[in-house]
Amino acid sequence: MNVVLLRVGIDTGSGGIHGPLFADGTFEFMPIPDMTGLDARTYGNTPGRNGRRLVEYFPPSRQAKAQDQSMHCDPEFKTFTYGDPSRPKAGLRRLAKGDLLIFYGGLQGWDIHSDPALYLFGYFEVLVAGRAADFAPETVRQLFSQNFHVRHPQLYAQQKEKLVLVKGSAQSRLLTKAVPISAVGQNRAGKPLKVLSPEMQAIFGSFGGKVSIQRSPPRWVDPAYTKRAAAFMRSLT
Repeated sequence: MNVVLLRVGIDTGSGGIHGPLFADGTFEFMPIPDMTGLDARTYGNTPGRNGRRLVEYFPPSRQAKAQDQSMHCDPEFKTFTYGDPSRPKAGLRRLAKGDLLIFYGGLQGWDIHSDPALYLFGYFEVLVAGRAADFAPETVRQLFSQNFHVRHPQLYAQQKEKLVLVKGSAQSRLLTKAVPISAVGQNRAGKPLKVLSPEMQAIFGSFGGKVSIQRSPPRWVDPAYTKRAAAFMRSLT
């Protein structure tokens, strides 16, 4: 089987903030901004899991601007779909039934003091994956109708040939509590860099020595660690 880690969600480079982490370990998954402006879902009209509108997690000085900002809701955890047309994500088309696509992202304490860090917060038990152009139109409608890229016909037509789509089974989940995954390392220039923590390297391996997970492409878990990694993810609440 394959197990892949993928960074998603709002961060300081795309959206300007980290998602909120609460004292009890729960969190809100906040999508990145939709720079096309196509989507009707905004930070102002979308409540999170605790009922608070997502716009309220922005600093007060930025809430007016964020209020009407469209969101790129991908991955989505209602029907468990993910899509991306970019070259770094093209390899995800190789995922097959039973593989795991694990999502992580940046969170920071909201009602507690907690420095920004990277956390695991969900996964797909893969049902099917591939390029959109390789699926029959009816299959796309049946499996991926709620995906951001498919919801907008003009965008879908533009991206179809390069768009990779992943569908999770009913065993997929958005976690209730986030699980810390990062430690602070250094890049070649000696500047701070978020890397996979030693505890998590014992579970996921070291990706061939490429332990940086700050701004990384998908990280494919070495086959020697896939069963361990899958069992760990399925044990989380």
